[in-house]
Amino acid sequence: MNKFLMTVAAVALSGIGSVATVSSAWAQASANPNDMVKTAVETVVKGVKADPAAKTGDVTATARVVARDFLPYADFLRTTRFAVGPKAFDAATPAQQQQVFEQFQQLLVNTFALQLSQVRGNDLTFKFDPAKLTANSSDVVVGATVSGTGDNLSVAYRLTKTDKGWKIYDINMMGENVANAWLIQLYQPQFKARIAQGGIDSLIAYLREKNERFGK
Repeated sequence: MNKFLMTVAAVALSGIGSVATVSSAWAQASANPNDMVKTAVETVVKGVKADPAAKTGDVTATARVVARDFLPYADFLRTTRFAVGPKAFDAATPAQQQQVFEQFQQLLVNTFALQLSQVRGNDLTFKFDPAKLTANSSDVVVGATVSGTGDNLSVAYRLTKTDKGWKIYDINMMGENVANAWLIQLYQPQFKARIAQGGIDSLIAYLREKNERFGK
C-alpha cells in the first residue's frame, strides 16, 4: 500500500480493522474482474449505509468512505499516467509524479463520492452487468447500477489484469453505453492544456485547487 493509501486509511472512519477487512476481501476477489467490481461496490455501499453522515448525502463523509473502501480495488497510478499522457508523466520528476498522482487520485475519489452521494438512504441496492471473459481477457468492462433514495447511479468500470490480479483503472460515471464519458478520456485534454501552459507544476496546482474546493 503506497503512502497516500496509508494516509486515507489512517483517517478512515472505521479504523485499522476495517482496512484489514477490505484488503482481505480484495485478495479473494482479485482473480476475477466481475468478483472484483461486485466486492468493491458492495463494500462501498455497505460503508455508506453504515456511516450516519454519508447515508444522508454528505459528500465529504462519502469521500472518506470511498477512499477507505474503494481504493484497494483500484490502480489509479495507471489512470494518472494515461490521463496525463505517458510521455509527459514519465518526463516529470519522481516528486512531481507523486504529487500529480495523489492530487488526481483524490479528485477521482471526490468525483465518485459526489455521484454516489446522490443515491442515499437505508435501502441502497445494486446489480451488475458482468464482463464476458475468455482465457485471454486482459482488459474488460464491468457495469454496475446502484439504486436508492434519489437518482439511480449507473457506472461502468474498466479493469486490467496485472500480476497481482485484476484492478480497476478507469470509470465511466454515465454507464458503459456512453462511450465518450470515461474519466481518462475526459481529463486528457484538460491535462494536456494545463501542461502546455505551465508544465506539470501547473497541473498539480490545478488539481490541488479543485480538491480544496470540494465539499464547499
